[in-house]
Amino acid sequence: MNKNNILMFVLIAAVVIGFTYFSSKKEDKEQQPPISSTIEDVRIQDNTTEQPAPTEPEKANTPAPTTADADAPTTEPKQLTLAEQFFGTPRTAVNAGESLHEEAAPQIITLENEKIKIDFTTLGGQMLSAKLKDYHRFDNDSLPLTLFEKDAKFALLLRNRSGRAITTDALLFTPIYLQDGDKQSITMRYAHSADQYVDFVYTLSADDYMMKFDVALVGMEEMLYRETVDYLEMYWAQDQRRQEKSRENEQRHSKLIYKFQGDDVAELEADKNERKTVTEAPTKWVAFKDQFFATVLIADNQFKEIDVESKILLNSDKYLKTYAAKMYAPVVYNANSNTLKAGFRYYLGPLQFSNLQSYDDGIKDASQQLDLDKLVYLGWSLFRIVNKYFVIPIFNLLGSTGLSMGLVILLLTIIVKLLVSPLTYKSFMSSAKMRVLRPQVEELAAKYPKQEQAMEKQQATMALYRKAGVNPMSGCIPMLAQMPLLIALFQFFPSAIELRQQSFLWATDLSTYDAIIEWGTSIPLIGTHISLFCILMTVTNVIYTKFNMQMTDTGSQMPGMKWMMYLMPVIFLFVLNDYPSGLTYYYFLSLLITILLTISFRYFVDEKKLLAKLEANKAKPKKKSGFMARLEEAQRMQQQQMKNQKKKK
Repeated sequence: MNKNNILMFVLIAAVVIGFTYFSSKKEDKEQQPPISSTIEDVRIQDNTTEQPAPTEPEKANTPAPTTADADAPTTEPKQLTLAEQFFGTPRTAVNAGESLHEEAAPQIITLENEKIKIDFTTLGGQMLSAKLKDYHRFDNDSLPLTLFEKDAKFALLLRNRSGRAITTDALLFTPIYLQDGDKQSITMRYAHSADQYVDFVYTLSADDYMMKFDVALVGMEEMLYRETVDYLEMYWAQDQRRQEKSRENEQRHSKLIYKFQGDDVAELEADKNERKTVTEAPTKWVAFKDQFFATVLIADNQFKEIDVESKILLNSDKYLKTYAAKMYAPVVYNANSNTLKAGFRYYLGPLQFSNLQSYDDGIKDASQQLDLDKLVYLGWSLFRIVNKYFVIPIFNLLGSTGLSMGLVILLLTIIVKLLVSPLTYKSFMSSAKMRVLRPQVEELAAKYPKQEQAMEKQQATMALYRKAGVNPMSGCIPMLAQMPLLIALFQFFPSAIELRQQSFLWATDLSTYDAIIEWGTSIPLIGTHISLFCILMTVTNVIYTKFNMQMTDTGSQMPGMKWMMYLMPVIFLFVLNDYPSGLTYYYFLSLLITILLTISFRYFVDEKKLLAKLEANKAKPKKKSGFMARLEEAQRMQQQQMKNQKKKK
């Protein structure tokens, strides 16, 4: 095993282990009060608010009760509801048969199309549940996947000029259903009177995961608190359900993400509790996501300020995290209709890259694009570019053929290995050149056997390589050139929803681990199972390591590195055991093809002719490069310093 291959393995190990470490560590952080508690605080405040006591002059003007009045039965004054206290007048019925009692039973209204079914509740006029028809639960593939069901909350917080506040999730709305062609619309209306009401308008188009959501406050401009009349104060919270078999892998990809208006996205940490107030720039959308699905609230205009929070739920088997967001959305006032309006959209669906990217089709102004495709994590900038413009187009093209995902990954691996084979060949040739020069290197080692002669031996070896036209670093550069593609694929497979619930051979789901043995408790490093594709990858990696060490032995192997090279495949076993079987299947195929390529290179390369060519190079005049000249000068100065130190001793 030469230095180039050692460096390659060290770099790969450092990237994989470093990524896993920073993705899996847990940090405790002192938290602020949860955002969702604000709504409860307002309710408590309103429930405990008492009517002001009459003033002294009012008491003085109250007539004394007569005897007849004393004998008449006393009646308690009507207790005003929270909404009546907020609006300042008793509520009047607007629709025939409408109940004025807030404790009336809520109704459930449904909107659905070919892709999604959404239930709404009249209590708060908010979404109650969302189910995706084309996707199924990981633990029961006969049931549709549920994004949320009674575990999400939405409310507006309104403040009047008297300082009283009310939240809309405590109000009982009235549904108004409308069918307009292929669009379904439902208006949830809380009407305090004929000219004072709150409308939540939901519109769902056919064959789409995107739903329009509009808010209208009619007849309230004069009564709302002046500092809040220009924007809506919105509260949104959701307990993120566990949707995949591997909780650890899903937790790693579950994040609260938000996008700045006309700029890039930002996110809260996935591996710790975090809360952040964002005021430095307006935001376009806020997303609650897991590994493959997301609920996204998008402003037609922008949110001028947001306060977001993510908290890990460690003791829950059903939920991963709880997300919460407080958002301030500017409103537009229409004087003709005396209405305050704000528009939004909800995306409720899968994180399929091409579908998310399609929402920006036809939008040439980059500052106006939604960039929902950035919800699919594809690595840092360089790796994302490789995935976006190379890996995903090839993967989609192969997937469109109707082949199983196992065969798609096989073909993708073959294409990738063929494309990088020139680099692999160049690296092999660098090792082959040093291998055929090994007898001459051993002669130099015998000529300078002492430890204090190490510098002379190194200089003589470098001179030999220079005369033969061999650059020891030339094999490292091709390996480094392949790293962006290798890392990009490492990021691609865990984010590819196309692999979800796709079976191949013994793996029932290529988006998660393929356990052949499972046990009840978690064992340090290995977890609760052992994955078969991960074992095959490890065995193949050990074979490749042994084979490569034999094929590329140049005599320059560093002491103690042999056992380390065999240790690395074992480390990968522990690191990747919980990763998607599609990823470990790809690594298994990639290593297998690399072994075959190396064997073919060795078969076609005549080492006797290669040595003769190198010997012929020695007779040619060599122009010393500036780098080599500086390197030799540094070695000479170091050697001189060592001699001076010996003389002093």
